[in-house]
Amino acid sequence: MALVPPSDAFALGGLQPTLQAPRQAGHPAWWPSVAKTAAIASDGTPGDARLTIPRIGIHHLRVVAYRGKTDDAPGTRIQDRGIAASPFGSGGAVGPGGVGNYEITAHRTAHGGVFRRTPSLPKGAHLYVDAGGWRYVYRVVSTRWVDFRSARSLRLQRAAVPGKPGSVARRAWLTLSTCATPEDHAAGNFWTDRLGNPQHRIDKIAVLVRREPHAG
Repeated sequence: MALVPPSDAFALGGLQPTLQAPRQAGHPAWWPSVAKTAAIASDGTPGDARLTIPRIGIHHLRVVAYRGKTDDAPGTRIQDRGIAASPFGSGGAVGPGGVGNYEITAHRTAHGGVFRRTPSLPKGAHLYVDAGGWRYVYRVVSTRWVDFRSARSLRLQRAAVPGKPGSVARRAWLTLSTCATPEDHAAGNFWTDRLGNPQHRIDKIAVLVRREPHAG
């Protein structure tokens, strides 16, 4: 049985993503302009953080930064501790609040399954990242499915502008990623790589909308 992503998802493999570079007109009032993003973004320095998503019961989840790529061996070892991992130094990956693609990954079905409910996040949901005395507030704008067996699909995920490899980032993005193991298994797809990663990921793409002082 074929696995069909949700209608608002990015396409897999060779199809074009539905999330395009923002235009000056036609976006909601909360969509940050380039100038506003520059004012609220960090310098992108990688570092550990805490993630809060009240809508799905995640509060102050530890996010550990490491040099690498999404769902590689070092990142998997971090996730196996029941916390989240944040790669940097590859493609467009940056630190909390930085202009570019801030990536956070965690398990959905194993080691506590801390991201078990992230695929249910709707557009408009808020994500809060605490780092360096600031709280960075992101807003979910789309969903993207990733094919872990497709190098092109992974390049789309890891690009500085999610879904647009080679584009220069002008906004601060966040890619929240977890496995699609339940969906793959329901479709009869039991493939895994040597680290136990299933074929597909479900990513939530968010954009930075504001920052606030944060003492905790």
